[in-house]
Amino acid sequence: MTATAAMTPPALVSLALALVVALPLLGALLAVVAGRRGGAVALATLGATGAALAVVVFSVARDGAPVLMALGGWAPPLGIVLRADGLAGAFLCMSWLVLGGVMLQGLHRFGPSSDPPAETRAGFAFWPLVLLLWGALNAIFLSRDLFNLYVGLELLSLAAIALVAIERKPETIAAALRYMVFALMGSLLYLLGAALLYAAHGTLDTVLLAARTPAGLPDHMAAALITAGLAVKTALFPFHAWLPPAHAGAPAPASALLSGLVPKASFFILVQVWFGALPDMTDPAMPLVLASLGAVAVFYGGIMALRQERLKQIIAYSTVAQLGYLFLIFPLAGGDSAAQPWAAGAWTGAMFHALSHALAKASMFLCAGLWITAAGHDRLNGLRGMAKATPIAAFAFGLSAIVLMGLPPSGAFTAKYLMLTAAFASGQVIWAAVLVLGGLLAAIYLYRPLVLTFARDMPEGLTAITRAAQLVPLVLAAAAILLGLASAAPFEFLQIGRPEAAAEGLE
Repeated sequence: MTATAAMTPPALVSLALALVVALPLLGALLAVVAGRRGGAVALATLGATGAALAVVVFSVARDGAPVLMALGGWAPPLGIVLRADGLAGAFLCMSWLVLGGVMLQGLHRFGPSSDPPAETRAGFAFWPLVLLLWGALNAIFLSRDLFNLYVGLELLSLAAIALVAIERKPETIAAALRYMVFALMGSLLYLLGAALLYAAHGTLDTVLLAARTPAGLPDHMAAALITAGLAVKTALFPFHAWLPPAHAGAPAPASALLSGLVPKASFFILVQVWFGALPDMTDPAMPLVLASLGAVAVFYGGIMALRQERLKQIIAYSTVAQLGYLFLIFPLAGGDSAAQPWAAGAWTGAMFHALSHALAKASMFLCAGLWITAAGHDRLNGLRGMAKATPIAAFAFGLSAIVLMGLPPSGAFTAKYLMLTAAFASGQVIWAAVLVLGGLLAAIYLYRPLVLTFARDMPEGLTAITRAAQLVPLVLAAAAILLGLASAAPFEFLQIGRPEAAAEGLE
């Protein structure tokens, strides 16, 4: 297929590709107008966007090649190109699942029959913010221009910050302000790096940047600034200080988004930059620094999770730890000028981990939200015997714990297997130790909530939780398990359109 043919897919696929981005943004506007019926608008948008996404994913899987569309018929560097490959398709599908779970549980928190009633300011604002966040995510996953990615990041950050402070409690407003400071710092660093690249090469398209003539110092400075900015937004240690208070203080449906999806967007861009746009800029120290910070995050997040007495705080610090694994991709898939046959396994393993973590962590936060509704709080000692009152939610929490521990047959086990294989094949045993010890630490800090939840005590004075509400987190947790049980198909799909550096390693 020629480049021109790839830019002009069938009309139906082109329309579907555009709608995947446009429909959530349009839904956000309609939700503002709809007011108390915002939940109905959100669910209609979920269904319509899911249909468009199915067309795109089916086309990518059928043809075994990415779908590209130049908006307005203008090719880069003047025009904007949307690109759906295996990685983008996988992240789009994962986001759709998580957003579906969040919207369904959001109906109980912010719907017409919610308590407090949906007529509150939070009830009106929740739906437009969720849809704006979704539109920003889809734009990020489909864009290949660094400035468009910046615009998506800004919209994502604004929606996420507003969701943290949506209930206007003093502690959540303080957490949102701290989040805003970190987000602005990350944005400025990213934008400075993008400006340096544009000044040196006259384009921000990742494909054109990959084919550029290296500009020496400006390119290295740009790569460092962009990486630092995205590390801040991904909450990599030591830039994680905004994450635990923001995630733990927000309403549970918002926490599911903030933990499961928001950090994945900036990590997705980081992968696009290093494996797509600048694979030749890898300094020997860069993979080591990023992986070392990731390893510290794994142990720091795990130890802090052990010290918490509130369930949402445990899950929030677990996110700090789990995000650290993603940065092991850089030494395992790069830093050598020779081809590295293990690089493809490390790259795919990191993507499996990102997908399975998003599903499991969203499920955990939704379970926590149900228990807060039932018990009125999330203190561990008050959750004894919750499995008897909410057996389906307890089962979902247990499945999610299996995923975060990296145990079979979950998608996280597949991820760790691929990354461990790459670590041993490349002789980097230290990162294999981080993967194994991090899993053991996760088992330790998740042991307390699991034991208390499944205790024989029968809790009293609980608000009843419907089985339908408990099924939502169960579906997400089951999807994370299924990602491992049926890993062959997702594995092959992720390889469609993967960057050359993902197969041969960074230079």
